[in-house]
Amino acid sequence: MECYLGIDLGSVSTNFALIDRYGKVIKKIYLRTAGRPIETIKNGLKMLREDLDSDIEIKGVGTTGSGRKLASVIVGADVVKNEITAHAVASLSQIPEVQTILEIGGQDSKIIILRDGVVVDFAMNTVCAAGTGSFLDRQAQRLGIPIELFGEIALKSKNPTRIAGRCAVFAESDMIHKQQLGYKVEDILKGLCQALVRNYLANVAKGKEIKPPVVFQGGVAANSGIKKAFEEELGMEVLVPEHYDVMGALGAAILAKKAISQNRQKKTNFYGFEAAFKEHRAETFECGGCPNLCEVVQIYQGDKLMARWGDRCGRWSQDVAV
Repeated sequence: MECYLGIDLGSVSTNFALIDRYGKVIKKIYLRTAGRPIETIKNGLKMLREDLDSDIEIKGVGTTGSGRKLASVIVGADVVKNEITAHAVASLSQIPEVQTILEIGGQDSKIIILRDGVVVDFAMNTVCAAGTGSFLDRQAQRLGIPIELFGEIALKSKNPTRIAGRCAVFAESDMIHKQQLGYKVEDILKGLCQALVRNYLANVAKGKEIKPPVVFQGGVAANSGIKKAFEEELGMEVLVPEHYDVMGALGAAILAKKAISQNRQKKTNFYGFEAAFKEHRAETFECGGCPNLCEVVQIYQGDKLMARWGDRCGRWSQDVAV
């Protein structure tokens, strides 16, 4: 059975998606990166190896996310693509008519505008935490509720309180103040959902023309309270695809399949599941060759230097294939 693997390595989560030759997802894995990306990738490979039948053959691998280069070096990827491309490709595979993609992950958020199946504009927010999943996680912990129930409880609100959502620090202090005043938990949660959506639309989506179909993906798409807040603010239906939580990985897998199929003679670079048992380590150093003072990352497999990146001029990376 021919399959293609996509890996989305992010700062908060690492996702794996395995598709068959027809593009159907046959296995997906969501793992917390927890500041240990190399170990997380290896754990994901081990889990895949244990769960898959012996007749499955990985014909191609794609990586994406902020750690896509690192993932590529460890597993041996055929395609390395940015998150915008991967998310767009995945959305188009699920909802071909999509014109707007709202993506909110653990540490950042983005909007992607498509017209006639082509990305024409996008924006990312990697600065303010008030519009991310980690912010919602922290507030759920503060209120003593499971994050899985956040949206369900928020939808029970009949009179949501207004939370200042332009800054994570102000939002948190405002929420605490509302707690002290005796506001209901569901009203505070609905207020947080509305604040996050206002922040997203005022910053990430500022100046963008949002047209339906609108697709909402990323880990935060599991929060029904946020989905409802988007629908109320935009005045249109917001769709959540089946594999909303691993769309980056799904897109990477689709891109790997396309790359391999376009060159029928090419064999995959995938090192196999044995890569999970090899020793890898990352080292960094600051180059003093010019005023840029680039921080160069080096990846070793045992004593062998596998890759370098981070230098703007290519002085260090040009002699090593990434």
